[in-house]
Amino acid sequence: MENAESLSEKVFSNGDIYVGNFKGVFPHGKGKYTWSDGTVYDGDWEEGKMTGKGQIFWFTGAKYDGDFSGGFLHGSGTLVGSDGSSYSGSWRMNIKHGLGKKQYCNSDVYEGLWKEGVHEGCGKYAWNSGNIYIGNWKAGKMCGRGVMKWENGDLYNGFWLDGVRHGSGFYRFVDGGYYFGTWSRGLKDGPGTYYPAGSRHPSLTKWCSSIDYDDNRKTMLSHSSSLNSEGHGALKPSVSRSLSETISRSLSEKISTAGFFRSSGRISHRAMSLDEDCSVCDSAREFLAHDTSGMLSHASDEDQHEMRDCCTLVYEREYMQGVLIKEKIRSSAVPSEKNKQRSKFHAKEAKQRSCMGIFEDHQRRRSYYLMLNLQLGIRYTVGKITPVPMREVRSSDFGDRARIRMYFPRKGSQFTPPHYSIDFYWKDYCPMVFRNLREMFKLDAADYMMSICGDDGLRELPSPGKSGSLFYLSHDDRFLIKTLKKSELKVLLKMLPNYYNHVAAHENTLITKFFGLHRITLRGGKKVRFMVMGNMFCTELRIHRRYDLKGSSQGRYTDKDKIDSNTTLKDLDLSYEFHMDKSLRKSLFQQISLDCMFLESQQIIDYSLLLGLHFSAPEHLKTLLELPETNHSHGNNPGSDGSYGATSIGDLWIPPSGLILVTHEPNGSTAPGPHMRGNPLRAYSVGDKEVDLLLPGTGRLRVQLGVNMPAQANRKVLQDEANSKEVELFEVYDVVLYLGIIDILQVYNVRKKAEHAYKSLQFDPLTISVVEPKLYSRRFINFLEKVFPEQP
Repeated sequence: MENAESLSEKVFSNGDIYVGNFKGVFPHGKGKYTWSDGTVYDGDWEEGKMTGKGQIFWFTGAKYDGDFSGGFLHGSGTLVGSDGSSYSGSWRMNIKHGLGKKQYCNSDVYEGLWKEGVHEGCGKYAWNSGNIYIGNWKAGKMCGRGVMKWENGDLYNGFWLDGVRHGSGFYRFVDGGYYFGTWSRGLKDGPGTYYPAGSRHPSLTKWCSSIDYDDNRKTMLSHSSSLNSEGHGALKPSVSRSLSETISRSLSEKISTAGFFRSSGRISHRAMSLDEDCSVCDSAREFLAHDTSGMLSHASDEDQHEMRDCCTLVYEREYMQGVLIKEKIRSSAVPSEKNKQRSKFHAKEAKQRSCMGIFEDHQRRRSYYLMLNLQLGIRYTVGKITPVPMREVRSSDFGDRARIRMYFPRKGSQFTPPHYSIDFYWKDYCPMVFRNLREMFKLDAADYMMSICGDDGLRELPSPGKSGSLFYLSHDDRFLIKTLKKSELKVLLKMLPNYYNHVAAHENTLITKFFGLHRITLRGGKKVRFMVMGNMFCTELRIHRRYDLKGSSQGRYTDKDKIDSNTTLKDLDLSYEFHMDKSLRKSLFQQISLDCMFLESQQIIDYSLLLGLHFSAPEHLKTLLELPETNHSHGNNPGSDGSYGATSIGDLWIPPSGLILVTHEPNGSTAPGPHMRGNPLRAYSVGDKEVDLLLPGTGRLRVQLGVNMPAQANRKVLQDEANSKEVELFEVYDVVLYLGIIDILQVYNVRKKAEHAYKSLQFDPLTISVVEPKLYSRRFINFLEKVFPEQP
């Protein structure tokens, strides 16, 4: 029969030998191929290529037993290296990809998911020293949520980035002490709380659950997959899972597609069973469940509190890039008889909580639908306007009549896709104008849509003001979305032509960057208006302080009991003066004056300077102040001055030296700030040349107006701080500034001014609501000149 399989031996001219079956002139079926260098393959062939099951022995001593496809290691199999390392798991085109376990030659072991040859996904890594990490990986590094347990018994549970702690988490010391806080690039950064061994601390079960969706400051909104596939419109409850459950679920999903079990029946003697595949999640579950911290224990809060009432001291701390800068000692509450009696009313309180829960669930559902509708509308309109050829805007592109309208029924239509939200009408205002604005700020249309409309969804933020507006943040932090009142929308539409011209003329304007204006109309006629803005705090540096500065003293302070790491502070809370390079300061105030003149011309008042501060701790202070976390007595031994971890400094002032300005490299690796245009700023201190900022531990940053601006912050000690229990360790800091002018939609109203003056006999003449635009801008600039005093 033609092309029948035959068993024979063939010796090639280069010295290779093949013994086995052929199909025509190609090896096909079973066969053994020996290369001239001594490498041997014994297994299945398909028309001249290793395909199926087989074993290969390299001349170096390495060997592989498993699946092949098209001449590649592809499928499942075990590779034993010449150095003694071994890998057993899934392969794709000669590269580890999927679920697998590798034991390195130094006895380290990784078991979990791989992508293109590196750890990516859920996995467990055990070092030969005894340290263990279980959690998420990306590009071969610990990234995302994870737990690290050191050989000495210390443990960290929280977020990671590029192999170091980054984000919220807690550190448990082997002696039983806990530190809850945030980390930045491996260093404690920001506020946190230290609970000595035996003290009463928050429920770890609830805390671990909360950070599954809350990293640092953000409440995550589920994306469209949070709705059931049946499409009934019911929002699935947000269920927080333990890390082990997350790993188990992820691995189970991966196993179903990993190709370990093939219908062909080609199962090697080393093929892994389902139970073996789940060994990672079993290990994670065992590791977390039996850990002495009890962090995933399901014990009640009351039981946990009873075990931790022997110590009442708690230390509220604040770190700046690993340096302890502030500490406040407080007592943890001990259950009193009054508190115990309150348990009698448990049923009544539970009923009240259940009613509140229904209300909160309704609000969450409403916010979710608005978010989903917003994503659908932006995806549609940006996709519709992007193919239109670029052109200059015309007068007809402005105003309420310049719009795109579309109906989005839940079942879909000829022009819109089906979705899991509710029916809604969509209006996109002035699409050509905002398209050109996005182009001005060098925003790619595809990146813009992916940031806002991607599967990662949007995060809802608490409203920082009294407006009651909803705020959403894109998953990559680049864009902020705010709901508007009807009056605010009218103001923005009226000023939009002049705003467009101002932005076009001044590429480094500090005024809020607007990228879209939209309206959603729900069933029943409820209308919700949104604007999309640039987030000026989208930066790789951590923002330690945020201030909203108006230049007024009327109610411009924050209750200290309500301040946390995410609080936006006000004028009277600011205790710093900022000294800047002469040229940088000059550029800053030139632009502030131009922006204020524009707002004056539009009769705008009540705007603010939003100021973000990143504190940079000098490198040499870190070694003096930061005790190693593996020290079991960390936080328990105060120095002679009562400050923990700062005894080496005492009352000495050490000038900061962490920021360096260098000449800008046009072809360097520096990237501009988000939504920024124009050239880098010039600095007087380097000969009035364009400059970059060198920041230890971070790299080279481009200095632009309002972005990455270096300064020295001098703290003004207030009189009432003499009796304060807080310990301030430094008075001078190196800081990186981020600035922008926000809240520019409040128009001056003469009638309101007269009404306010009539009703109040003791009104402050600088009160915002009674100040005309020219006086407001003058006072605003005068105040900022005091905050950023000119240097001699």
